[in-house]
Amino acid sequence: MSNNCNAGNKTYSQTLDLVKGKVEMVHGSGGKAMAQLIDELFLKAFSNKWLEQMNDQACFQLPAGNVVMATDSHVISPLFFPGGDIGCLSVHGTVNDVAMSGAVPKYLSAGFILEEGYPLADLQKIVTSMAQAAEDAGVHIVTGDTKVVERGKGDGCFISTTGIGVVPEGISMGAERVSVGDKIIVSGSLGDHGVAIMSLRENLTFETTIESDTQSLNDLVASMVDVVPDIHCLRDPTRGGLSATLNEIAQQSNVGMQIYETQLPIKPQVNAACEFLGLDPLFVANEGKLVAFCPPDKADQLLAAMRQHPKGKDAAIIGEVFEDDLNFVQMETAFGGNRMVDWINGEQLPRIC
Repeated sequence: MSNNCNAGNKTYSQTLDLVKGKVEMVHGSGGKAMAQLIDELFLKAFSNKWLEQMNDQACFQLPAGNVVMATDSHVISPLFFPGGDIGCLSVHGTVNDVAMSGAVPKYLSAGFILEEGYPLADLQKIVTSMAQAAEDAGVHIVTGDTKVVERGKGDGCFISTTGIGVVPEGISMGAERVSVGDKIIVSGSLGDHGVAIMSLRENLTFETTIESDTQSLNDLVASMVDVVPDIHCLRDPTRGGLSATLNEIAQQSNVGMQIYETQLPIKPQVNAACEFLGLDPLFVANEGKLVAFCPPDKADQLLAAMRQHPKGKDAAIIGEVFEDDLNFVQMETAFGGNRMVDWINGEQLPRIC
């Protein structure tokens, strides 16, 4: 009996062993083994009419409007974590970067750097997770690349993704639009992703499992824009957490900001983990939350719309923008005092995205 198999228009002597097989250097050689890996794993998972053209580029049409492009590289450790993995994270991160401009994400590219010896079964889990995340976000992975590095010169799997989207007519967002009086809104609980990763590394257990908040936010953004088209700025507080995001925007827009500790949505178990680990939740990364700046007369309307969406049900107004040539970000504490919210000094949580 022949062991030959067909994948696409190519014939291989045997199927890829996705149970016990491992990534080999030959999978990055450009030969038949690489073609088989692409056909039986990537093409099968990401199947769409653009990718199936099997060119070195994707050719597609975009609707009218300003085109937005964002790129991100993902080197998280560990590759699998409570609430997600590097696969879905690589889609969520880039989709969110595009969506923060108010754009509708349309297409993604994906580049894989694989380490020799990495289990194909785990790679299949990652690819399947990416495919599901892309489907959930309504985007297509239309082109990509695969490279293999020698054993010991990688960390299993690194993924780079680039996304393209289109901003609908009449929508304009950016840090330069943030103005004195703007209200600051966050879409939900802070610090979940970073604490989930660190808890796993430190083998910490809590009464309630802390899971990453990784998710695509383009559907939440769309519902927000439908209600308040005049949102001034959106940003996802990833590396460096909320503190980095606020300080970055304060400098870009030449304003100051005041936030209120009692208004910050932080889960008790995240607070407890941060206290145990000596972390500040304001510095901890998020992968499925956004920060919105909007005119004060639209804040309640926007907050209500966000809370009606599953990804914004815990949204809260946490502060406001004021005039300050020094661009300070300050927080009124639960005890009534005031403290600076500065940039993070050093790397609090390495390899979290």
